[in-house]
Amino acid sequence: MARQSLIRKSLNAVAWTLAGVLLLMVAVITLFRFVDPPTSSFMLGYRVSAPGQPLHQEWVDLEAISPWMPLAVVASEDQRFPHHWGVDFNAIRKALAEYSAGEGLRGASTITQQTAKNLFLWNGRSFVRKALEAGLALGIDVLWPKKRILEVYLNVAEFGPGIYGVEAASRLYFGIPASRLSEVQAARLAAVLPNPKVLSAGRPSAYVWERVTWIRGQMAQLSGLNYLRGVLQ
Repeated sequence: MARQSLIRKSLNAVAWTLAGVLLLMVAVITLFRFVDPPTSSFMLGYRVSAPGQPLHQEWVDLEAISPWMPLAVVASEDQRFPHHWGVDFNAIRKALAEYSAGEGLRGASTITQQTAKNLFLWNGRSFVRKALEAGLALGIDVLWPKKRILEVYLNVAEFGPGIYGVEAASRLYFGIPASRLSEVQAARLAAVLPNPKVLSAGRPSAYVWERVTWIRGQMAQLSGLNYLRGVLQ
């Protein structure tokens, strides 16, 4: 009886702890719908891994970002962004099937999942991290409008070593504010998102230029700036 009581108490403690963590995350996600995040887990990680190195980031509202930029990242990273609930379950099922078959756990992340990862989690391809990412993304999609998701994503995404957010990237690579980004410049920034520590928007490789061409083609196929008009209003 004493052992059963101890197990019951332990399970209750675990349940209350998980409930507390869940409530805390809901509160933080709700807060960030209205308050701009002061930092992110990726930025904190960079400060730890590269002490003394400059970190560039400047928050700007979505209205101060060229409309080509959200279209470019949607065309590049998540073309079903306006329609899903934060997670593309078809892509996840395919990725899990490949993982079960012995292949590595690939991305399949939506923009909402990438926002959750950048804000709260760490880089990697473990099943645990992907599960946390999906859960946070579902919560974010419920609590934030799509416009806010794009705004936060574009302000915390990594565009190069120590370069976070589209405003810092635009000024460092092109010498202009994010509001003045052209279609090609937006595509160049979006092209490096899969691996910003290796790919450069400032000195694009042949591979980056190929991605730029592909992204611009996808932007046109999505009906250009009209595609996100309902989301951005």
